[in-house]
Amino acid sequence: MNLQQIRKALSAERNPLDARRVKVQTVVKALGGVRVGRGQVSTKSAAIIRKPKFTRFGSEKIAAAQPVRRAKGKAATAREERL
Repeated sequence: MNLQQIRKALSAERNPLDARRVKVQTVVKALGGVRVGRGQVSTKSAAIIRKPKFTRFGSEKIAAAQPVRRAKGKAATAREERL
């Protein structure tokens, strides 16, 4: 294959992809204000975005306490098995 043939092959592959990209962009624009997921909105102006239930610090604190709770439960289970 020479360079000209490679260019033609790549161009032939690119054209359908460009058309598909345009379709996707059109759909995204059409859905601009539609709610997605758990109350989130794709654009800020479409609706009020909910605040998180926990602060970042609170979430980190909860995550740090989880292994401690698991270890306590595991120790209690091991203690019961020995009895």
